[in-house]
Amino acid sequence: MSLTKERKAEIFTEFGASANNTGSVEGQVALFTERINHISEHLKINKKDHSSRRSLIMMVGKRKKLLKYLKDQDINKYRALIQKLNLRK
Repeated sequence: MSLTKERKAEIFTEFGASANNTGSVEGQVALFTERINHISEHLKINKKDHSSRRSLIMMVGKRKKLLKYLKDQDINKYRALIQKLNLRK
């Protein structure tokens, strides 16, 4: 199940300052985190779903690149986002 339009707007409002600010790094990282958590739960039930596993690995890599970019640009925003999303870093 993909994210609904309302849920995406809610995520971008919470992390990206507005629902229309879909290009913000914080909003994109939050959206990737939401999708990663959903696919992780799916893979706990469907262990042999290799296409979903591959997409999960690709999303984790994209999120990692965005977090590295944010860390290089503004370390305080990076730390706040990590704290807010409960990511291990």
